Amino acid sequence: MDMPVNVPVDDPNADTEWNDILRKHGVIPEKPPSPTPMIEEALTEARRLAHENRLEGKDLDELAELEDEEDEDFLDSYRQKRFQELSTIQSTSIYNEVYPLTKPDYARDVTAASQHSFVLVLLTSSSGTNPESQLLTELWRELAQKYGDLKFCQMRADLCIEGYPDRNTPTVLCYREGEIRRQIVTLSELGGMGTRVEGVEKVLVELGAVKQGDVRLRKRRDSGEGRGNGGIRQSERKGGREEDGDSDWD
Repeated sequence: MDMPVNVPVDDPNADTEWNDILRKHGVIPEKPPSPTPMIEEALTEARRLAHENRLEGKDLDELAELEDEEDEDFLDSYRQKRFQELSTIQSTSIYNEVYPLTKPDYARDVTAASQHSFVLVLLTSSSGTNPESQLLTELWRELAQKYGDLKFCQMRADLCIEGYPDRNTPTVLCYREGEIRRQIVTLSELGGMGTRVEGVEKVLVELGAVKQGDVRLRKRRDSGEGRGNGGIRQSERKGGREEDGDSDWD
């Protein structure tokens, strides 16, 4: 009776003549292909893309500073790209302020308007003492001025939804094409009282409301800009308070 023979194998993955013989006779499996070439290829491609896109996100002033370092034709192509982006932003920036909402006009000013652009509704605290609500109200003004192609709206939560808990404010409803694409309840997922414009911008990018390479993402306003008076349209307010309007939806 034949007895099985134990063949000594130190390291089945080692590149040795003995292992080659064993693989040839099926004693040990073929050595799997090395991932090194694929990794090196991926790294090479990543470096190539990084080099080609090295000017992405730079504004016109930053491009001008690179005139002595970059090929003129290459720089000029990016200048033209930036000019086109700025032209598009200028032509589509038709809002540039926070619009107060009333219940009777909600369907027109939000649902219908979202067929043409993103509409972002901020539901604020009814008490006026909610610090998160106060913070996001300030950021809302800044964002509205910065992203004029998006419609930023604001309304007291209890005037929008009867009995809406004040603890759930601020609440943000993001509309597009008549539907709510995302809602944010309080600032917990944005950083609480540490929420900044950049945190809201990240949400806008995730939504597709702002493109990843938008030149405005690189611009940072001075700390006082975009705050204070002039943020919300006063012509549609009476005595500094939003009109309640009809208590029923359209």
